[in-house]
Amino acid sequence: MNLKSLLLILISAGTGTGAPVDFARDVHPILVARCSGCHNGDRGQGGLSVNTRAELLKGGANGPSIAAGDSAGSLLIQRVTGKLLPRMPMSGEPLSSAEIATLSAWVDAGAVWNPSTTLASRKAPLALRKPALSSIDEILNLKQPPVSDAVFLRRAYLDVWGLLPTPEERDQFLKDGAADKRAILIDYLLANRDHFAQHWISFWNDLLHNDEGVTYIGDRRSITPWLLTALKDNLPYDQFAASLLNPEPKNGPEGFLIGVNWRGDVNASQLPVMQAAQNSAQVFLGVNLKCNSCHDSFISSWKLKDAYGLASFFSKDKLELARCDIATGQMSSAKFLYPELGSVAEDATLEERKAAAARLFTMRENGRFARTFVNRIWRKLMGRGIVEPADDMDAKPFNEDLIDWLSWDFAAHGYNVNYLLRQIMSSRAYQLPATDNKQEFSGPQFRRMQAEQIADAISSITGEWRVKVANGPLPGAYSRDWKLKTDPLARALGRPMRDLAITERLNDPTTLQTLEFVNGQALATLLHLGALRLTGQPERVPSNIFDSGLVRTNAVPVDIDITGLNELHLLAVDQDSYDLEKVKAGWASAEFEGPNGVVVVPPTGKLKPKAADAKNALLCNVPSDLIYDIKGKGYTRFRATFAVDESSTTSDISPAIRAFVFSETPNRRQLVRVEGAKPVPEPPKLASPDHLISRIYQHALGRDPNAEESQIARDLLQSGTAGLEDLLWAIFLSPEFQYIS
Repeated sequence: MNLKSLLLILISAGTGTGAPVDFARDVHPILVARCSGCHNGDRGQGGLSVNTRAELLKGGANGPSIAAGDSAGSLLIQRVTGKLLPRMPMSGEPLSSAEIATLSAWVDAGAVWNPSTTLASRKAPLALRKPALSSIDEILNLKQPPVSDAVFLRRAYLDVWGLLPTPEERDQFLKDGAADKRAILIDYLLANRDHFAQHWISFWNDLLHNDEGVTYIGDRRSITPWLLTALKDNLPYDQFAASLLNPEPKNGPEGFLIGVNWRGDVNASQLPVMQAAQNSAQVFLGVNLKCNSCHDSFISSWKLKDAYGLASFFSKDKLELARCDIATGQMSSAKFLYPELGSVAEDATLEERKAAAARLFTMRENGRFARTFVNRIWRKLMGRGIVEPADDMDAKPFNEDLIDWLSWDFAAHGYNVNYLLRQIMSSRAYQLPATDNKQEFSGPQFRRMQAEQIADAISSITGEWRVKVANGPLPGAYSRDWKLKTDPLARALGRPMRDLAITERLNDPTTLQTLEFVNGQALATLLHLGALRLTGQPERVPSNIFDSGLVRTNAVPVDIDITGLNELHLLAVDQDSYDLEKVKAGWASAEFEGPNGVVVVPPTGKLKPKAADAKNALLCNVPSDLIYDIKGKGYTRFRATFAVDESSTTSDISPAIRAFVFSETPNRRQLVRVEGAKPVPEPPKLASPDHLISRIYQHALGRDPNAEESQIARDLLQSGTAGLEDLLWAIFLSPEFQYIS
């Protein structure tokens, strides 16, 4: 059988009929979604544009792309089938058999093209539309049976709280015989605003380039306190976005518009006001302005003047257009991406322009606003958007009625995010078994837990949580992973640098992930400490008796009671210095007070002082540990001043260190005192190895171990803590643990 006959059979089988291919319905969406990103307009890659029939017939550097009436002899078909390499498209999934068959049948039928259609001409309608059908399940008409209660429970907990259900929560739900227990569970999860906010803040941190504990080359401002409050209060989404676009003075989330202010000269397309335009358009409207912030885009219809028009809403001064970083002499005025919705006066103040931007983005007539958010939430819960890619909301949705109805319903209910989440999670669509079918919707996609979820899951199972440390001399707090500075494991699992809006994490399996799971220090430490805690022998963590907080160029006085102590450990540790090897710090005027007055006692320890001046300054490298033996001396107070040496305070060294005093050998893993409860209660003390094994399986995987797994686990536990580490490692590396099914 030849290729032409095979493809005709496939297209007939894919549609269920032998009906002719319709260009607008069948072909145009494929060319838009899979081809036009690289081959559109005058600058299409390889000189090829797929924007019109004439351009396809003309082709590019390799000749005509299609031969009307001959699909087998057409370069387009040879490329998408892989008969001629490289296979197209070069990025993303290959075209499905049905898509290839559609294109081939269209070419064989003469490549008929609607004369008025070009790929750049499609724009999703602005106005909201209410379809006749009135629910997700009516629109999709899915008949498959839903997942089991156990699978639904695990999925719902991870999606709303980012945490796994405990064995006790699992037992309670499985034993509940109420017909509406899934709806009750959804309401219960949504009602816990703290757990909700602690999980969903990661979603918003990505979108709003917000982060904790991260040092960028340039300045940035955190919006975390505002964002947490907004999530806990279920702030309506239109008010949420308006606050970001037009923040209130002092207490508003101004960091979103400020962006990252890079040090020194930057490209004109990366000025803070241009970042504000790019980020707001991408996040709230599904429009990518990055290309046309530098020049007219050759992958969409957006122009350089469109990016500058939107940026002008956020600029105090007039903006001069720069094409490829070369000034054009043309000045821009504030112009919204969809001018039919309105604009702002030419002489408006900056405050008036930001208020106008907030109104234009969020007004009910701007249906693009609701559609973009609905699509993002659907994608978050289902693994794939109704429109893909999510940052091109002009692409054709897999079901127009679905996104139109969800968007209309969301707006009609006051942009209530809880309501939208409940609508989707209550549907049969959400409760179907997970699938890897990317060609048509038949249920949620298999989704890997995000980096923060994996870390939190491990901590909740073992009871071993990392500690959030403040810059000041304050106690630390046990914390969920989103609050902490990212580590190599989190980066390998896709937690991004947030110096711009991130709308999609890179979560595909990588070699780096494998290396971190197998040999990474972050996971190894967490499993070791977790195994100790589960077996009732957690690491001992002495408390410090002095904490300087973060020290850069400031001097910190030390005056502490040491009555009855036998020794002192004076530590200086690095916090995030730029050039640690050049950092020197000192304990100046170090002295002890006792029965015989004030005395100076020379230190002994792992690092001898490099120098000592007349004022008893003990100058040391960092890290350092100076040990004083004061047993039986009767000392009652220790006084000193801790500071960075002047020679280390230059910007090329940029010291950031911290000093501690302990009365016994410290635990280097945890130097800061910790106060407060853990994010979730610790697992209970268990009576037997079998109980421990059963609990770990129920908590991690949502099921009991089978007989073979139980025996392997018992054998491992014969080796004590090391065996338990191996068991935890094997479970946490398994796809069953890492994926939301």
